[in-house]
Amino acid sequence: MGKIKAAIIGSGNIGTDLMYKLERSHLLELTAMIGIDEESEGLKRAKQKGYQVFSNGIDSMIENPTVADIVFDATSAKAHIRHAKVLKQLGIMAIDLTPAARGPFFCPAVHMNLSSMKLDNVNMITCGGQATIPIVHAINQVADVAYAEIVATISSLSAGPGTRANIDEFTITTRRGIEEVGGADQGKALIILNPADPPILMRDTIYCEVKNLNEPLIREAIEAVVEKVKQYVPGYRLKQEPLFDGNRVTVFIEVEGAGDYFPAYAGNLDIMTAAAIRVGEDFARLMLNEQAMNPST
Repeated sequence: MGKIKAAIIGSGNIGTDLMYKLERSHLLELTAMIGIDEESEGLKRAKQKGYQVFSNGIDSMIENPTVADIVFDATSAKAHIRHAKVLKQLGIMAIDLTPAARGPFFCPAVHMNLSSMKLDNVNMITCGGQATIPIVHAINQVADVAYAEIVATISSLSAGPGTRANIDEFTITTRRGIEEVGGADQGKALIILNPADPPILMRDTIYCEVKNLNEPLIREAIEAVVEKVKQYVPGYRLKQEPLFDGNRVTVFIEVEGAGDYFPAYAGNLDIMTAAAIRVGEDFARLMLNEQAMNPST
C-alpha cells in the first residue's frame, strides 16, 4: 500500500511541528510546505529536508494542483476562508487547524467510523476541545451528560499571539464542540494561561452533570477513551482517578507534548497537531482503500 500526498499551508510553529510528525506517518507523504515568507523558519527547515517549498501561499496550490491530495491548513481563520474555497474547487481534502470552522468539527477519538463520510473539509476545533471532548463523549455514551464544563490550563509560554487574540473564539468554539461532538445537552469552556516558571504541562478539568450515574460504567468508558487518545498523543493521561459526587463526575487530564518541535510543556499545541495527523491518516486510509477498489480511477 502506498501513501497519500500531503502538503502544509502555514510555515509557522504549528506547520513546522506538523512537518516533523508527518515524517513518521506510514500513510501520508509530505510533498510540500507552503508559506508567504520565504525567510520563515518553517520554510527553511522544509527546504533543508528536501521538501518542495513555496512562498506564494494558496496560489501555489492553484499552480500545482497535483502536489497533494490532503492539505493541512495551519494559517489563520481569515486565510482559511479563501483556502477552503480554492481547495474544494481543486478537489483537495482540507484539514483545518484554524478557528474558521468551514467544515464540521472533528475529533479522532470520537469519529472512529469514517466509511460513510464524504467530506472535503474538517475542523480540528481547539486544543482544549481535543483534550476534553473525548471524555465528555465517553461519559455521555453511558450516562447522558446534561451539562459539561471544561477548564483548560496551559502554560503562558505556549500561548502565542494567535491564541491570546482568539480566547473568546476558543471558549465559543470549544463549547460548541462539547455539545455537537461530545453530546452534552449544554456546554461551557474556560481557558487559563498559567505564568508559572518552569512552565506547567497542559491540564484540563472536565465537570459533567449526568442523568444516569453508574460509576463502574463511567470509569470504564473514561479509561477506554484515554487509551484511544494515547494512540496518537502518548503524553495524554489521567492526572488522578475520576471523582464522583451525587450526579457529578470530575475528570482531571494532563497532556505532555512529544517534543517534536514544541517543548514538552506545550501539550496544548502538540495535541492539535497530533490529532490533525491522525485525522489525515484516517482519511488517507479511506483514499487508499478506494484506490485499491478502483485502480483505474
